[in-house]
Amino acid sequence: MKNDFQYIIHNDGDVSKKDPAKAKQMFPIERARDARRFHRQIPGFQMTPLVALPNLAELLGVGGIYVKNEAERLALRSFKVMGGSYAVYRLLLQILGREDEELSFAYLTSDACRAQLEGTVLCSATDGNHGRGLAWACQQLHLPCKIYVHQETSKPRIEAIARYGAEVTVVKGNYDDAVRQAAEDAEKNGWYVVSDTSWPGYEQIPTWIMQGYTSMLLEAQEQFAGLGIVKPTHVFVQAGVGAMAASVVGFYSALFPDDPPLFVVVEPDKAACIYESIAAGDGKCHSVKGSLDTIMAGLACGDPSPLAFEILRDNADVFVAVPDNVAARGMRILGMPLHGDPMVVSGESGAVPLGTLFALCTDTINDDLKAALKLDHNSQVFMVNTEGNTDPIEFRRILWDGKNPTPAKFRIVR
Repeated sequence: MKNDFQYIIHNDGDVSKKDPAKAKQMFPIERARDARRFHRQIPGFQMTPLVALPNLAELLGVGGIYVKNEAERLALRSFKVMGGSYAVYRLLLQILGREDEELSFAYLTSDACRAQLEGTVLCSATDGNHGRGLAWACQQLHLPCKIYVHQETSKPRIEAIARYGAEVTVVKGNYDDAVRQAAEDAEKNGWYVVSDTSWPGYEQIPTWIMQGYTSMLLEAQEQFAGLGIVKPTHVFVQAGVGAMAASVVGFYSALFPDDPPLFVVVEPDKAACIYESIAAGDGKCHSVKGSLDTIMAGLACGDPSPLAFEILRDNADVFVAVPDNVAARGMRILGMPLHGDPMVVSGESGAVPLGTLFALCTDTINDDLKAALKLDHNSQVFMVNTEGNTDPIEFRRILWDGKNPTPAKFRIVR
């Protein structure tokens, strides 16, 4: 049986088909180091673990599986704070007219700085994690924060944002409607939008956010070095608007332009805006309309970020759109691992890369796709668990009650 995947073999690992020029421009190693210098000043900041799953790797016939576990990032259980906090830092340098300086976190939280930022208000739209990270950063810096969510955002995610002092507005429609409403209200009220998606005329802050994510990738590379691994051979990365995926693909494309990993970009099939844009074949962004009804709330985006799409179009190898049961199985595999492998608590959006890898290795797939993936016992596969248990009710429904079960035809019988 073939799994119900939609996939596009785009560059299939052929470096001659790729163009890392934009990646080199956006993701120089110096920028990742700058982001990490800022992040290290945050009280309680620690490097998150790079978790190895050797027994699962043996089962799937690959050399290694490594998960950067952002579920343990500060108290926020998500990678999003890495991008949002760095973008706020760069924005404040600009507002203060001190862009050529490195201001300390202690100064930015001081009464003297607060006086200079009087009247500054930040806002953004979110599916949950970005808004919570931005609200946390604003609380740390004593700045008012306005967060916009769509009507299907779960109550626990809204409460988690409000817990950090943000004012939350629920917008009728989907995530993209919330993005538009936040931008309109910011224009009207003189607020600063800190969004992880870009649009024409709004690119600087999304660039800073993506660069902020590379701080965690710099951590991962140091952790790989400690294991004697120069770089992963394969990267499975999830995409919503594409910002995090582009930061991962861009970071590794800039660092290893002549021999990058093979990149597999994964999206929910009900919100696969990057996949559909690649499928159109004209090199442009295309939108997915409708409710974007997927359990992968953090990836439920209908409009790609043009900045991110350009990086993914020019450098990623395979694009896959998967049903919700793939993410749910990934959560269960991580939460109930093989004997000897560590447990990883992962939310829906965080687990879909592993669920996809597992399906591609255990279910019958197209021979052309199997050949393009080049997975074998030498493969060192890297992925990011982008979130932990950020919606406890939905988490229990999936792990305890078996919501979104794997179809019987794909279940493991060995």
